[in-house]
Amino acid sequence: MQKTLHAAELRSQIATVLRAAGSSSQEADTVAANLVLANLTGHDSHGVGMLPRYVDAVLEGGLKPNSSVRVVLDTGSLLTLDGQRGYGQVVGEQAMALGIARAQTHGSCIMTLAAAHHLGRIGHFAEMAVAAGLVSMHFVNVLSRPVVAPFGGADGRYGTNPCCIGIPLKGRSPFVLDFATSRVAQGKMRVAYNEGRRVEIGTLIDEDGRPTTDPGVVVVPQSKGLFGALLAFGEHKGYGLAVACELLGGALTGSGTWHRPTDPAVRAVINGMLTILIDPARLGTQAAFEQEALAFIDWLTAGPVAPGFDAVQIAGDPERARRVQREAAGITVDAQTWREIVGAGHKVGVTLPDGVPQRHERHAG
Repeated sequence: MQKTLHAAELRSQIATVLRAAGSSSQEADTVAANLVLANLTGHDSHGVGMLPRYVDAVLEGGLKPNSSVRVVLDTGSLLTLDGQRGYGQVVGEQAMALGIARAQTHGSCIMTLAAAHHLGRIGHFAEMAVAAGLVSMHFVNVLSRPVVAPFGGADGRYGTNPCCIGIPLKGRSPFVLDFATSRVAQGKMRVAYNEGRRVEIGTLIDEDGRPTTDPGVVVVPQSKGLFGALLAFGEHKGYGLAVACELLGGALTGSGTWHRPTDPAVRAVINGMLTILIDPARLGTQAAFEQEALAFIDWLTAGPVAPGFDAVQIAGDPERARRVQREAAGITVDAQTWREIVGAGHKVGVTLPDGVPQRHERHAG
């Protein structure tokens, strides 16, 4: 049965497990807040359901609590950074703070971040940039079990490789485009599997390369210990963008690309990210940028609304609406995901309630 928790209570319980797994209080609070924010935004794939994998990665040594980003090269507008396998939610924010400061000083910054553990929702970093008035572009690769098939291929050869673009809009909520280059994120398949749901045809292939709607093919081993795979969005176009993310986020950053056999026992998820930050005010086009950007957004949203839709939206609108709704109504966690979170707590000596408390209940402490 699905249950609902207030965001504050969920943050507290997740942080408790993270501290027990070796994180400082500050790090635990940062990671927990980021995970819960992903849930609030509607991206449950990058939310608290990742905690069990994080705990396993810490215990196996692939994720290093309390690691900070290390500056390898700093030429002002160029930054080369090493995440040292620290929590991506922490080293990612540290990297963005450095990059934003350089872009504000020099007008732009090209930043590479290598060897960060799972960065989570990349849109969070774009939101940091647009809040500072900057345009940002992010290209990310994923070193973990390869779960996406190349166009024309029949098994997983690379990760979900997200791409993200953030653009500030004067006096408006920003444009934040954040998507996996697979048709859906791997984490959404974990959520669907835990909830016992099938998925849309055209999303997955099974271990024999045949179309399937069973999300379990990319969550648990199938026949002969093999897995199925996700498909790229947009056929060859999404596949091409995914390869670009691998080459830019993995090869150019020095973080590494995927080209080796899979070890299903390894739980760490390593990301490399290329980030490009631009200050429109320093380009000499600020006035035109602000005027033309708003004129185009207004043009888009003023058009007729298609049947079945409430409004024409831009990237970022659905997430902002979901955030408001879930802040008020609470965050739903399916029973299987909560059992996994409880199990992760047990591994580090923390006992969480086996049942998820309802949002209308009050709890001591």
